Parts: sequence; structure tokens; C-alpha cells
Amino acid sequence: MSLTVLADHDLTSANTLGLACRAERFVAPRSAAELGEALALACRSGWPTLVLGGGSNLILPATLPGLVVQPALRAWWLEEAEGDAVRVHVEAGVVWHELVMALAERGLWGLENLALIPGHCGAAPIQNIGAYGVELAEVLEAVHLVRLDDGREAVLDAQACGFGYRDSVFKHALAGRVVITRLVLRVSRRGEPRLGYGDLARRVGASPTPLEVAEAVCAVRREKLPDPAVLGNAGSFFKNPVVSAERAAALRAVHPDMPGYPLADGRTKLAAGWLIDRCGLKGWRDGPFAVHDRQALVLVHHGGGDAAGLLAFAASIAERVERRFAVALEREPRLVGEGEGET
Repeated sequence: MSLTVLADHDLTSANTLGLACRAERFVAPRSAAELGEALALACRSGWPTLVLGGGSNLILPATLPGLVVQPALRAWWLEEAEGDAVRVHVEAGVVWHELVMALAERGLWGLENLALIPGHCGAAPIQNIGAYGVELAEVLEAVHLVRLDDGREAVLDAQACGFGYRDSVFKHALAGRVVITRLVLRVSRRGEPRLGYGDLARRVGASPTPLEVAEAVCAVRREKLPDPAVLGNAGSFFKNPVVSAERAAALRAVHPDMPGYPLADGRTKLAAGWLIDRCGLKGWRDGPFAVHDRQALVLVHHGGGDAAGLLAFAASIAERVERRFAVALEREPRLVGEGEGET
């Protein structure tokens, strides 16, 4: 067998929260053939299998039994489509931010608002990643995958992915059942900048290029968000809660400065970071975990903590928000064990 399987492999640096974790077995297949070998080996051996991407949106336990598979398939290429459209074929192991910047440098529109989101491309559909008014669902055409149980390949179109706000079929019916191997995205040589969120508009000129928008997004994110290479974090720890328009109006009557974003279905998306901040929790630290002092939506790990401690810390924040605003916060990173899939 050409595949290299490592025993008792340290995954502490493979998750952006920096939680100490060791995998009983670990493999990083560099091709579809090696991936097939790894899955077949796990199936024959009866090993539970976890597929790991960039480790940017998950909470790891101290040990992981079975086999951890981290695809290292890193090719991507362009395909001309009709009109100004261009299809991007990208394998799961490509770093998302590197893809975004490469496309922006080529003058291609579609992904620029999603710059500097950590993780690998294979994980992007699971979370339906989004930022600054754009979601992956808007540009994704298809997801290529392999089933863990029998190694069969399949292709899902965007509709079959069941995309929602930070949600997809990969968190539900397909959780722990497939490995995402490749995405097909649709971008364009012509486009209009999406500058309605944050202060992006003031950071760019009247007719910005995709690269200028991407660089502005990077600047904003770097000002507000900690670098996980320096301070462990998983980005936004809570989803922005969505409430009815009536509930939003009632909250705004009491809190006139409360931000809210109307959705197409009539509901309103609230800013979880604002709710946490108004509870006086920005910068609050309890042992190894803290609320970031510049962005209350981000929980940071100073080292020495574990998954149980992080979940307890997050629960105390959610409890205070619910007590003050009667709004429930939902965790965004996935806890390994709730459903195994690409992360």
C-alpha cells in the first residue's frame, strides 16, 4: 500500500482553536486513489472515520479513535462557460483564502467578499460559508463527493445541498457519510461589488476591482479578528440569530441602536456580537477562554483548555444573552461526535 498512515498523530496545530488532540491514526491522501485506499482500509478495519479539512470550524476532543483523513488534493483549474461566466473546479485540500485571492487577482468576480475565511475548500459547503452579504450558495454549482461506506462517487447540484444560513445537507442527512473531494464554482469576468455590509464602501473607490474588494475585506477582518496562528479561535463562535420582524421591532423599541438586517423571508437577522457586547462580556475571560476584546462574536483560547471547558464557557455567554434579550444563541463550530464530516 502506498498510503502512509501515522499512529498517535498530534492534531493540536490542525485545529484553529488550538485544543490539544491526538488521532489514533491519521492519513493525508494526495490523490483520489490514495483517498480510496484510506476509505477502503477504514471500512475493512471497522475504524470510525473523521474527515478533517483546515480545522477552522470544529471543536476537537482530547483523543480521536479510528482514522482521521485530511485530504491533500490541492489542484484547481478554470473552465470557460457561457458569456462572461467562468467555472472554477477546486479540490478539497485547496486553502480557501488562497483560491479567493487568486481569482480576484485574475479579475474574476464572485468570491471577493469571502476573503480571509479560514479553512479548506472542501469544508466550505458544509457551513455554507458567508461574509459581508455573500454566501457560498450563490456561487456554487456542484459538489463532488465520495461515500464513506462503499466508496461510490456522486455529484450534488446546489439545490441538492440544502443550503441555509450556515447550514447544509452535509450537517444533517450526509453528516459523517461522505467526503467532499471537489467543488465547482461559478464566477464572472463582469460583476458589481457588494459593499452594503460594514464599512467596505468607504475603503474602496467608486469602481473597485475584485482584488480591491478582497483586500478591503481582509483589512476589516484583520482589524477585528484575531489571527488563529497567534491566538486560538474558530472565527465566529455563534450564529447571528434570526427572529421575526415583530420580535425585532419589539427589541428595537427597547434598544434603538440594535443592528438588524432584513431577510428576504421577512425575518430579521440580529448581530450576535452586539448582543454579547451589550451584556458586558467583550474581553471577559474565565480561565483559558475569553471573549475577544475587539469582536465579541469570537471566543479565544489562551491555551490549556479543553472542549468541555470551552462549551461551558460558551453556554454561560448564551445564558446571559437569553436572560437579557430573550434571544437564543446557537453555536457555529461543530463538536466532533455530533456528526462526522468534512470540517
